[in-house]
Amino acid sequence: MKRTNYTIGIIATMVIISALSFKHQGDEDIAALRKAYSSGDYSKWPKVVLEEAAKQNFKDIGPLGDVIHPSDNQPNPEKIALGKMLFFDPRLSVSKQIACGSCHEPQLGWGDGKRVANGHDRKTGKRNAMTILNTAFYEKLFWDGRAGSLEDQARFPVQDHVEMNMDVTLMEKNVKEYKGYGVLFEKAFGDKEVSLDRIFKAIATFERTIVSPSSRFDLFVKGKSEALKDEEVLGLHLFRTKAGCINCHNTPLFSDNQFHNDGQTLFGSVNEDLGLYHVTKHKEDVGKFRTPSLREAANTGPWMHHGNFPSLKDVVFFYDKGNPSPIQRKYQGERDSLVPTTDPMLKQLNLSLKEVDALIAFMQSITTIPRRMNTPTEFPN
Repeated sequence: MKRTNYTIGIIATMVIISALSFKHQGDEDIAALRKAYSSGDYSKWPKVVLEEAAKQNFKDIGPLGDVIHPSDNQPNPEKIALGKMLFFDPRLSVSKQIACGSCHEPQLGWGDGKRVANGHDRKTGKRNAMTILNTAFYEKLFWDGRAGSLEDQARFPVQDHVEMNMDVTLMEKNVKEYKGYGVLFEKAFGDKEVSLDRIFKAIATFERTIVSPSSRFDLFVKGKSEALKDEEVLGLHLFRTKAGCINCHNTPLFSDNQFHNDGQTLFGSVNEDLGLYHVTKHKEDVGKFRTPSLREAANTGPWMHHGNFPSLKDVVFFYDKGNPSPIQRKYQGERDSLVPTTDPMLKQLNLSLKEVDALIAFMQSITTIPRRMNTPTEFPN
């Protein structure tokens, strides 16, 4: 009996020592990761794990740089103020009740908090209203990339029959009739001429000012080593390695500015959306959508182009499963040729619950507190 008790005691001691060693080793790993990632030197960061398809144009995550304005639409304070006024003016819509700001509310992460947007006559759109935060850094706009610049993008919601439902030439005429706008255009552009080109340039100039402030992640990688908690440091490391998020969500924007089919075409359902294919008509683009930035992600739900994911945990679980999304129905002829192919970069991740939570915590670290903005309530007559 004594020998048995002695043996049990040795085993128990070994288990305790083993557990303590594991904890200590984990603490050392986080400490080492914290030191490397907050060093301010990318060469000291752990090696990123990338799929082959992501390597060609890869640029690592980090702080956002400065906004670059088009040579033919340089900013000035008066143009920004004019753009802000136009952005929130509901008279740009046919009902005179819907403004750009109706779907892009500053305190809702510059989205609307809805699964899909409502527009003219309470019609329901098919897609989630994307945030306009950091759109200055995108190469293509909208989920399907149909606009090549913010100036180009501004005209689409105005004339869309589900959104503002306004003929753009009539909108231009209406703005011209508000004499007070002539004064603002003169301050912004040097004379009182009101034109579609100037209206959209002013709105685009304002939108380029909607940029994330420095997040805790930004401060951390610049050298403020205590800006992130241990869980967030682990999440950062998983983001760049095991979880594979970095394959699509790279660059300081946390978006590769590319289009991918992540298995959410919902092919054959009433909510089917073929994405980029609607713009290019190339079969290889079926189901591809622009990679959204993950900056401010915790404030911009619900998530995905269809808004079907109510929490970030849902999003991470979806990718953890490798997006199986089998096509349930078969089609003939042309329809059969449009069956989407999911991006091969997406694979089952086998994340633990601790790792899922760490990834979500990290996304919180690249999200900042929503800022209030004084929005216009009175408009030029």
